[in-house]
Amino acid sequence: MTTSSPRPVRFVEMTGSAMTALLADDRSAAQTELGFQLGDEFLSDRAKWLWQYRLDQLERDPSTFGWLVKLAVADGTVVGYAGFHGPPDEAGMVEIGYTVDPPYRRQGFAKAIVTALLERAASEPAVRTVRATISPTNQASLATIAGFGFVENGEQWDEEDGLELIFERPSR
Repeated sequence: MTTSSPRPVRFVEMTGSAMTALLADDRSAAQTELGFQLGDEFLSDRAKWLWQYRLDQLERDPSTFGWLVKLAVADGTVVGYAGFHGPPDEAGMVEIGYTVDPPYRRQGFAKAIVTALLERAASEPAVRTVRATISPTNQASLATIAGFGFVENGEQWDEEDGLELIFERPSR
């Protein structure tokens, strides 16, 4: 498994109030809530879609908190956000998702984030399989998961992202 990175990342929980502030373009309130400076990526349309989606998910099922979106922090700097699409399903599968803030791309942080997500999944007894779904045109993400033992396991159509290749690997 590939684990090299310039710096390891740790996760800090993204709160509902911070996501609500970001949806309202109130970066200052979100930063105060979280205790970190946030880059422009956190106010992008793509990120706002995610904040709303996760808030709706938390409203439907508050027990998903802790599995969803987190800040990815390296040496006190937020380099992106990541998490799981939810807790393990009945088969023990979790799906990972991650975004690296553009100023920190191509520095090894995506691999550091995937490493941390896989470590979290492996530490949870209920998780047996980790999934990643990636557009066939997203060469950066395809390269990121290479070397982590993911095996292509089909494809799916995602309403938000279009065609995605499905990759899975055991959690341990």
